[in-house]
Amino acid sequence: MAELLSISEPGKPPQDKPDLTAFLSLGFRPLYIAGCAWALISIGIWIYAPGWLSTPLGGVAWHAHEMLWAFIGTIAVAFLLTASATWTGFNPLKGWPLAGLAVLWLIARAGFLVGGETAFHIACASELAFFVISSACLLRVMIKGKSRRNYGVPFMLLALGVADGLFLRAALRGDYMALLHHFDLGLICMAMIALLIARRVIPFFSMRMVPGLEIPMLVRSGHVQLGLSALAILLGLAGQGAAMGVALFLVGLVSLWQLGRWKPLAVLRKPMLWILYLGYGAIGVGLMVAAAQFSGVSSGVLARSATHVHLIGMGGFAVLIIGMVTRTALGHLGRPLALDGSMLLSYYLMIAAVVLRLAALWPSSATLHFLHAAALSWMACMALYLWRFVPMLIRPRYTAPPRPAATPPAAPLKPRAG
Repeated sequence: MAELLSISEPGKPPQDKPDLTAFLSLGFRPLYIAGCAWALISIGIWIYAPGWLSTPLGGVAWHAHEMLWAFIGTIAVAFLLTASATWTGFNPLKGWPLAGLAVLWLIARAGFLVGGETAFHIACASELAFFVISSACLLRVMIKGKSRRNYGVPFMLLALGVADGLFLRAALRGDYMALLHHFDLGLICMAMIALLIARRVIPFFSMRMVPGLEIPMLVRSGHVQLGLSALAILLGLAGQGAAMGVALFLVGLVSLWQLGRWKPLAVLRKPMLWILYLGYGAIGVGLMVAAAQFSGVSSGVLARSATHVHLIGMGGFAVLIIGMVTRTALGHLGRPLALDGSMLLSYYLMIAAVVLRLAALWPSSATLHFLHAAALSWMACMALYLWRFVPMLIRPRYTAPPRPAATPPAAPLKPRAG
């Protein structure tokens, strides 16, 4: 009996398999998975198993910390470690050092969840090391690549880590007022980083995806925005709440003005773009609501810290994140910049989670139902992202098979003589 021969087509790439070297080649691969998986798991714990949480970092303090620093901050680190390789030409962290950074992140998550002072101190050391190492690696490649316009980025990330340390110290001391204050400072540090990143990538992504679209980069207003954000942080550290509110209001106003200059109507048919516009606008609105609350001029639901926290944290950061982790992952993995049904559904689920969570801020008989629905929408969003992207993130970058060369047309037959 003749043997069956396995014939491979010329130029056809071998079937790609999970590859550890590829997985640890850029920061976004392990940290996008870590951040999004923890966003799913931590909300599940907070809503459905809060009894697992214990001091020193328990209750709402754990929830606030894990959302801002363990989810949002981690995705920011992942993006910056990846983007800086493009900005400078040097990869700041890869291979086993990147794996070590991910292990520090895991130790922090476990330590804060276990509870007790020993586990808490181990978790604090691991988490602060995570931010310090990330900042140092970014600064090294910025200097090596002479990327002067980005020299401030590592220090912004370090400021986020410092705010984290102050928050954790307040949690250990049981100082609730200081804890809230340092959380707000961390929120503003993260807003400064998010606005800087988004202001750079949104115009670039938009002009690449919409033929003929020309929008300004708004560098000068970006510098004003950055300066006012830094001023707000300094005023917050000095305990000048009203003055900090004025600075934040101006930051939010600049953000909304920039959004208008980016021609939002031109991207309404591009979900991969309008999700970024939506998140950027929500940060601007959230900062203005925070400004009113810090200045003492708001009332009712708007006077609650939870309002500006969820407007900025969910409506702003989380909406931007679901847009960025899809767009940047597809781009860096060599995939077509197009959404499939699951990716688009994840966008709508995140928006639903934001709307439902904000609705739950108004006291009513439906508050608990809104809260649970928001949690389920959030978890479904993250589950969809992980289901779709983890198989890609653990494999080598996709390379499309070469197209077969066109066969030249046969020459016409010449009639024979005679």
